[in-house]
Amino acid sequence: METWHNLDRPALDRAYNARDSVADFAAEMQRWTNLSALARFQLAPTENIVFDPASGMALDWFAGAPGGPVLLWIHGGYWRALSKTEQSLVAPAFVAAGIHVAVIDYSLAPAVTLDEIVRQARAATAFVAATAAAHGADPACIFAAGHSAGGHLTGMLLADPGPLRGGIALSGLFDLEPIRRSYVNEWLRLDAPAARRLSPLHNIPDSAPALLASYGGLESDEFRWQSETYVAAWQAAGHRATLAPQPARHHFDIVVGLGDPADPLCRAVIDFIQTE
Repeated sequence: METWHNLDRPALDRAYNARDSVADFAAEMQRWTNLSALARFQLAPTENIVFDPASGMALDWFAGAPGGPVLLWIHGGYWRALSKTEQSLVAPAFVAAGIHVAVIDYSLAPAVTLDEIVRQARAATAFVAATAAAHGADPACIFAAGHSAGGHLTGMLLADPGPLRGGIALSGLFDLEPIRRSYVNEWLRLDAPAARRLSPLHNIPDSAPALLASYGGLESDEFRWQSETYVAAWQAAGHRATLAPQPARHHFDIVVGLGDPADPLCRAVIDFIQTE
């Protein structure tokens, strides 16, 4: 039987099953939903701004300080679940620091391919760059960030960074070969060439902005390996990259920490944005 890191298919499925890595997945999602509803109530974002007419995908814009930088946030959900609605929780601490936050949606697999999802993320980046000034933000200071599948999409944006000043990836998936061999491929439907072509690890650009990556210390060895290997490859290419593991966090509450200005990861991300 073919293995990956000495893991057979059942072991690989367990290693990449983020839902089963926490005691109560439904409670984690409810926490995201509640915090996001509170953030929208407090901050009153401009919602459902269509950034890609071809797909109808939209974003919510949380305004920061005049001329402030922009954090473009991409949700996770293994490319098949969730939406921007549950991700507003990341906005409050950044807005308080003067940073604009654009939380985007994308079409979900298997209704669309991963190539199409990547295209939509790139369309969102171009739209944010083109409209940042109209929203009172600095179009020359845009950072892409995401969690899990959103971390993967952040990596794919950094493969051709265009207007991006930097990238932040939390618990990202940067080599899709083990994903192709796992249960996740039931909806991604990748073959080996597609998995390689769509892997940020195999798309490190010659010229690149800075990268900040993180993962929870309570996550599986495979999730840790993904971030550690990607950061090492970024550094080997001569690019600036920082790995900031969060020892007490798991796959889901690492995102919750971004909404808390006292959280070490939140402080690290704000500092990263303000100093780049």
